[in-house]
Amino acid sequence: MKQKISRFFNKKSIFLFCLIITAHLSAQTITIPVTTENSMLLLQTDSNNRLMNVYFGKPLENENEFATVSAGYNYDYSNQGIYNSAYTPSGTWNLSEPAIQVKHADGNTSLELKYVSHKIEKIDANSSTTSIVLKDPIYPFEVTLFYRVWVKENVIEQWTEIIHKEKKAVLLQKYASANLFFGGKEFYLTSFQGEYLKEMQPVETKLVQGIRSLDTKLGTRAMLTQSPNFMVSFGKPASENEGSVMLGQLAWSSNFKLEFEIDSNKNLRLIAGINPFASEYSLAPNEIFKTPSLIYALSNHGTGEASRNLHDWARKYRLLDGQGERLTLLNNWEATYFDFDENKLKDLFKDAKDLGVDLFLLDDGWFGNKYPRNNDVAGLGDWQENKKKLPSGIGYLVKEAKKEGVKFGIWIEPEMVNPKSELYEKHLDWVIRQPERPEIYYRNQLVLDLSNPEVQDFVFGIVDNLFVKNPELAFIKWDCNATIYNAYSAYLNKKGLPQSNLYVDYTRGLYKVLQRIRAKYPKVPMMLCSGGGGRGEYELLKYFTEFWPTDDTEPLERIFVQWDYSYFFPSIATCNHVTDWGKQPLKFRVDVASMGKLGFDIVASKLNPDDKIFCKQAISNYNSFKDIVWHGDMFRLVNPHENNIAALMYVNPTKTKAVVFNYLVNNRFNITATERPVVLNGLNPNKKYTVKEINLYPGATSTIASGKVYSGDFLMKAGINPNVSLKRTSVVLEITEEQ
Repeated sequence: MKQKISRFFNKKSIFLFCLIITAHLSAQTITIPVTTENSMLLLQTDSNNRLMNVYFGKPLENENEFATVSAGYNYDYSNQGIYNSAYTPSGTWNLSEPAIQVKHADGNTSLELKYVSHKIEKIDANSSTTSIVLKDPIYPFEVTLFYRVWVKENVIEQWTEIIHKEKKAVLLQKYASANLFFGGKEFYLTSFQGEYLKEMQPVETKLVQGIRSLDTKLGTRAMLTQSPNFMVSFGKPASENEGSVMLGQLAWSSNFKLEFEIDSNKNLRLIAGINPFASEYSLAPNEIFKTPSLIYALSNHGTGEASRNLHDWARKYRLLDGQGERLTLLNNWEATYFDFDENKLKDLFKDAKDLGVDLFLLDDGWFGNKYPRNNDVAGLGDWQENKKKLPSGIGYLVKEAKKEGVKFGIWIEPEMVNPKSELYEKHLDWVIRQPERPEIYYRNQLVLDLSNPEVQDFVFGIVDNLFVKNPELAFIKWDCNATIYNAYSAYLNKKGLPQSNLYVDYTRGLYKVLQRIRAKYPKVPMMLCSGGGGRGEYELLKYFTEFWPTDDTEPLERIFVQWDYSYFFPSIATCNHVTDWGKQPLKFRVDVASMGKLGFDIVASKLNPDDKIFCKQAISNYNSFKDIVWHGDMFRLVNPHENNIAALMYVNPTKTKAVVFNYLVNNRFNITATERPVVLNGLNPNKKYTVKEINLYPGATSTIASGKVYSGDFLMKAGINPNVSLKRTSVVLEITEEQ
């Protein structure tokens, strides 16, 4: 009997038995829901144990029906692979645009990914993370897909981690963060193009068959020409209060690529990640490569709801101190540019105190001795106080500002260097430059190589030294103006690493520096600036309290820029300064800048008496409503891209107070007044409200009846006319619940 059993269970039989069991297990359908309050992403294994996107839409109620979703589709995938793969590999069955493409240690370029396991980790009552492990059945190569969900905010953060155990390095040729699939027939993409002083220009396109790519190759100021923010609407063009929409962003501070493909079945594939341009990455065995995050907010009720969801998420979970306060500041840049000394600055401290702001910010030009920073061609990289301009040092200025009752902040651009600097002379190997090519400059500067740990220490030391010497320093403005030309790292070359690692390792080096800064100085407010809008994204905003949207401070243009940024960022994150740009009156400029984190970049002492009175009163008013602007719900009421006026509204969480900003944005016609009421939003229809015009210029009278009581229902259906006209180009209304 034993001999029979032995003959039955010979090696061949055991092998076949194992194959049968494996095939049986593989044939079992695994269904993984990723669910928010109002949306569901459904992932499912097929008969080959590959993971597929099978549903994206409103949540399905019955769990026992999840597994049957894919049965409703009869697509023929005979000639291009499978479009709805959850993470499309390259070199085997797939002929569609891949999410991942690799060259194995032995030179083989094929990759297959099969489902292995998944788990769901509850983080708190509102959030969880789903991780799904996929492996190549032949090579020891593994990919884990991550989906972090915030249920109430309807926000998903998606990224990928790649690891292998091959004998030598594997070359990652493409390594997307996310690979999504949407069933349907019509899709509309809004992208945000740009250039210097023209950031965030919206372009809406109906997607047609083929691939539309949005990308950048600038290295540092990645958003200069193309924003990583996008909007997809399903079935019809994007609308503020109707329709299904996704607001998305790749949170990465360097080159990115977003690919939107309408396949042959008229469905939409979205592949988002680091731009593979010049970025094949050599991944050592057992090293984890974590991609940046694709972050997206979902709504079935238009872009307004999606924006408010994203704003709530950002304030609670991503933006540094997003639920805190912000400092109103006076900046010296447009008042003095590079031409200042201690006495000029002390006079500006008095101006700051007189206006009623919290902080004075010293901008560019305070450093460099051998090569003094008297213009933008010299001194960058030499972070010592200029002894001629500031003989008493930064510490003296901090104390003098404190005497006037204001805090003191300072500008730095620590990632950059002028060729005319001591740093360049001493550490040429720290500079990103091709040694055999002529140097190419952007704003007369070059980029330091943050892939180099020594450079990381240097950049951290700039900030650390400022705080060690000046513990009461209250604010940092961190600028980044140059793009990367002649991409080459002496450090990577010395280490025997490929130059194609540079763009990724530079960005990771920047994050390492910021992590060190925040570990030591967790609460100091820092503004993220990059020549205006070059770096506004949610990975860097882990470390910064706010960002500078654009160097264009012309207030009419700012209305459009701030409107378009508002789809993705809460107002507490956007810095808006009053300057002398434009022909609009001071009131208009102050009103526009009050829709966010307010600042001034003017010579306050040269204001005429009425302008000064107005500024002081406007700052007082701002202090009374800034909490609503920073932490309330924002409603875009009248779109300036489509109308002669713009109107935006902020409502506090209890719906007891609101502030409405109205502006004339078209003076090309003989406009006498707004033709129709502005319909409000976000109020309680059952409450009574008074409407009062604030921020009136001295001597002006309002056309809005003060003290009149309206129901919330009336204001949200019939509305109220702000009477914007050529004589009243900006009108700010305060809405207060009647007690």
